[in-house]
Amino acid sequence: MPAAPGPAIVVQRLTKRYGEHLAVDDISFEVRTGEVFAFLGQNGAGKTTTVEIIETIRPPTSGTVTVLGMDVTQRKRDIVPRIGVLPQGFSSFDKITVRETIQYYARLFSRAHADIDGLINLANLGGKRDDQFRNLSGGLKQRLGIAIALVNDPEVLFLDEPTTGLDPRARREVWDVLLGLKEKGKTVFLTTHYMEEAELLADTVAIISKGKIIARGSPDELIERTANYLVLTLKTADGKPVEVLRRMGYEPTLDGLHTLKLRVEHTDDVRKILSALAEAGASALGLDVRKPNLEAVFLKLTGEALREGAPAGAPQ
Repeated sequence: MPAAPGPAIVVQRLTKRYGEHLAVDDISFEVRTGEVFAFLGQNGAGKTTTVEIIETIRPPTSGTVTVLGMDVTQRKRDIVPRIGVLPQGFSSFDKITVRETIQYYARLFSRAHADIDGLINLANLGGKRDDQFRNLSGGLKQRLGIAIALVNDPEVLFLDEPTTGLDPRARREVWDVLLGLKEKGKTVFLTTHYMEEAELLADTVAIISKGKIIARGSPDELIERTANYLVLTLKTADGKPVEVLRRMGYEPTLDGLHTLKLRVEHTDDVRKILSALAEAGASALGLDVRKPNLEAVFLKLTGEALREGAPAGAPQ
């Protein structure tokens, strides 16, 4: 049997300072070849700085980073042709078509034989190949950006918040493209503010806070390890269930006019609650029990919502 490929990215004891500010504090992690790796962190947590070092844009203060077995400080010219990057807020020339845009970037990257039609189809842009960039929706522009990031057939693809600002339908269309890349075995390094996106796409998630990696694992592993409880949601017709739940020692939160949410530790607790409601004549119109999501993990570990911003001017 052939040996398994080595990791696509290896970060060892990486540190980055901006004067007195420690943006990245002695972090280490690996990205396996062929996986989708989601990197989560608030603005100012060190996320962008880390990614830019891996992409060879910024030099580290100390530590080592290798991409495809090559040191980013020594082999930039060898690394750049083998990676693809979709920056946040991707834009292009307004008056050229989808096909012309990809052709332009293919020439720019000296990829004269790039499969333009294949990239168009991969990004699900077949019906838009003759549309000008200025006439594309936000989701279509992002899908075009992904096609351009793939024009050099990279081994590692970096996507910086590829669905920020998109409506739910456009976001899911971009996810379909990314799932297609996953099926093709591309290594994808994804930064995102959308927990649902990370849960759906990522094989591995790493959370960075205040320059430190504070958690890493699959979405299911992080949820099981960090938020091992259940969330019970009840839809009610009146306020009776609240009274019953408080007598039982729970403090439910109101989510909407007649929707209650509360944390329970075991499925037995759900049965006890339903029995108590029935005995009190406080019926539930709807019931949902599920494990917490990655958002709950992030909140518990960092104490902050993912979208809260950093202080103005703080390095990210």
